[in-house]
Amino acid sequence: MRRYFEVTHVVTFADTNVAGNVYFASHLAWQGRCRELFLAEHAPGVLARLDGDLALVTVSCSCDYYAELHAFDTVSVRMSLRERRGGRITMDFDYYLTGRGAARLVARGRQTIACMTRTGGGLVPADPPDDLAQALDAYAPGAPVTP
Repeated sequence: MRRYFEVTHVVTFADTNVAGNVYFASHLAWQGRCRELFLAEHAPGVLARLDGDLALVTVSCSCDYYAELHAFDTVSVRMSLRERRGGRITMDFDYYLTGRGAARLVARGRQTIACMTRTGGGLVPADPPDDLAQALDAYAPGAPVTP
């Protein structure tokens, strides 16, 4: 079992399309929300640096969909660290439908970000800030899972 950071989301009509199911792009927005809440809780210094020289650039994101979601479903978005290599960070996202018996996996996503520093000549690759690296390490594969 991998340790994960969890955000619970109640689906609203704003998340759905005209057919009544969750619009595919909503899952990607939830990835961003989960990532931002992780920073706020575990590496708030990073948020302060985003107004300065630090940039977290999304390099890629994806999502595979296994089941539909609808308005007022409750979704658990669970983020874990897949890999950290230099200034690139790849996170996995598992989406579980909850509140109706056993949690059921309904989608799985992945996102890679690059840590960059703003300079007069543009963005240049950088290592993650120490507080972010430490926060991520707790969610790495093989990290101890605590109750």
